[in-house]
Amino acid sequence: MIYLHDGHIRTLGIDWRRLIGIVESVVRERDRGACVSPVKTYLRYGDMRNRIIAMPAYVGGPFELAGIKWVAGFPGNIDRDLPRASNAIVLNDARTGIPSAFIRSSLLNGLRAAAVSGLMLQAYLAARQPKDVRLGIVGWGPIGRLHLDMCADLLGDRLKRATLFDLRPIDPETVPADLRDVVDIANDWRELYDASNVFATCTVSAERYVDAAPPAGALLLNVSLRDYEPGSVFGKAMPVVDDWSEVCRENTDIERLHAACGLSEADARTLADVVCRDALLAVPEEMPVFFNPMGLGVFDIAIAGDYAKRAAERGDRDRAGGMLSEMSPKT
Repeated sequence: MIYLHDGHIRTLGIDWRRLIGIVESVVRERDRGACVSPVKTYLRYGDMRNRIIAMPAYVGGPFELAGIKWVAGFPGNIDRDLPRASNAIVLNDARTGIPSAFIRSSLLNGLRAAAVSGLMLQAYLAARQPKDVRLGIVGWGPIGRLHLDMCADLLGDRLKRATLFDLRPIDPETVPADLRDVVDIANDWRELYDASNVFATCTVSAERYVDAAPPAGALLLNVSLRDYEPGSVFGKAMPVVDDWSEVCRENTDIERLHAACGLSEADARTLADVVCRDALLAVPEEMPVFFNPMGLGVFDIAIAGDYAKRAAERGDRDRAGGMLSEMSPKT
């Protein structure tokens, strides 16, 4: 049985292209019917803002993994100086059902979110081929920071400017030193919304605030799912979802668009449509792309499985060399 936490994940390293490649492989396996992912279950009690979500999944093909993600989102934790999200994953041997790994890592949750956004960004770049990218990120928590890191890695010199905004003042020292020359901090979300051709919302906003039409041709990475007034995007951007049944519920922007504007599943494209069938090529270049990823357990299980496999391989090497493994459980 392998036990991993955030420290182990950092020791094994963050390779964005590897992570995005895993997500792409899972999208293709899922599209051909090699995955099982029941609609996630929400547990609520007491303060109804809080939820703990169960996400069982099986990933076939080269992965052959089963497991469950059990992730809690408690917005009030921020005021307690505690993480808003807490994540645990159990992996099972797909042949026997025997548990093989337990991973308690909120970092892994953020890596999956940013890797899924990275796959969408990669497809957008291939379809639209912008000469440069002006990135805007609203929300400077762990998810926002990982999105900046991922975008900087994926874009390289094409990242001309990145502008950040958060309701809480952003300490410039929290921006990675190697990115400070291209990063600005705004006083209002509108500053970066109007100036960005890639715009990511990574907030825990209690109210929708985006009330203006997006810039022509922009990619909207709606990671937090509840930031856009329906009128700001309906008929003005092409909706893309990871899974319609998952995302058209729980007060998401897609559910609001469905209820208020009549948006239907047929009106949207899926991530599989984009990856497997080049769906963005059929979208006019001036039309913004509105990506809404609810988060699928198949991605978490595959990424967790990759880290668990590499941890086991590293542990085997260390034992063979008579060394004390850095991957040993720590208190």
